[in-house]
Amino acid sequence: MTMPFVVPRAPELPEATWTSYGLTTLMVLPLVARRRAPVAVLVTVMAAGALYTFAVDGPGQPLPYTGLVAFYTVAELSSPPKRIGIAALTVAAVLVSVGLDGDDMRELLFSLFVFAAAYAFGRFTVTRKAYLRAVEDRARQLELTHRIEAEQAAARERARIAREMHDILSHAVSLMIVQAEAGPVAVRTAPERAEAAFDAISETGRDAMAQLRRMLGVLRENEGAPDAPREPQPALAGLPGLVERVRGSGPAVSYEITGDPGAPDLAVEATVYRIAQEALTNVIRHADASTVRVRLEHRPETLTLTVTDDGRGPGDGSGLGLVGIRERAAAHGGTAGTGPGPDGRGFRVRVTIPRARPPGTAARTGPGPGMEAETETERTTEVGS
Repeated sequence: MTMPFVVPRAPELPEATWTSYGLTTLMVLPLVARRRAPVAVLVTVMAAGALYTFAVDGPGQPLPYTGLVAFYTVAELSSPPKRIGIAALTVAAVLVSVGLDGDDMRELLFSLFVFAAAYAFGRFTVTRKAYLRAVEDRARQLELTHRIEAEQAAARERARIAREMHDILSHAVSLMIVQAEAGPVAVRTAPERAEAAFDAISETGRDAMAQLRRMLGVLRENEGAPDAPREPQPALAGLPGLVERVRGSGPAVSYEITGDPGAPDLAVEATVYRIAQEALTNVIRHADASTVRVRLEHRPETLTLTVTDDGRGPGDGSGLGLVGIRERAAAHGGTAGTGPGPDGRGFRVRVTIPRARPPGTAARTGPGPGMEAETETERTTEVGS
């Protein structure tokens, strides 16, 4: 509405007065506070516009831009009852204004249309802002979820490394202690056995150091270090060597394979190897057994490892080693059962792991004594005695 005050008008038209300037300014300035008091600003703007039209009759344009902006703000910020009431009053004001101005139907429809458009744009802005807030909240939730998943993955990796370190060190140190304790006796009675014991200690230590270097090499930040080994994880093919090392420490250990080995997953092979290593370590440290039986059953869908001894068993069965066995089995969707051996003698660890873990499999641990009976298959291979 300011253009008639800037551009010269025709001589026959009335000139702009200071009163017209004042009312025009009054119709614009309240818009500064439209977001703090939208209804009051709309009423002020509409009242100033009516006064300008009917009292001053100054130069101006018929379209109330400031009224549309104020009405848009009311539609955006006001509550539903207030919006509906203001909309009804605005329609009534438009009807009265057009009726007094000449009752032109085209002008009436046009005025109603532009005010309806202003109201619609106000509501659309509310919807858009709500959508943007929802998107931002979703992004924050995803970021939080990713951070939690990363922390959980790090915790799982720390637990896995702790199990690996426990298995490597516990097995190696247990064998070395047994051999070292037997060494002094063997020196006096059978020097050749003492030499073999010391050789076994040396070999066990070197093997433990090699495995620790491999693990620490994986953990290095500088993965391109030339001295970082890149050896594979242990597999089922290493079980005979593991049994032989344990056999050299005292107990008579037998190793039996049944069924068709097929091609199990490498992660499953490493898990079964570590479980066998921990079970044999427990036998050496706790069982005081004279005979140990290691049995590996290959079935179409599962692998079952059973380690049975004739000793006194590892206490109450709640040690960290047995906990690690259960955790390893559960990580692959398998079960781990521990309890007395046949006829209540000794101790038995029985672990069944699927060859391929089903999606969404929950972690499970089996009970102790109530383990399923062992079955023989047609193909049986006996290794050692």
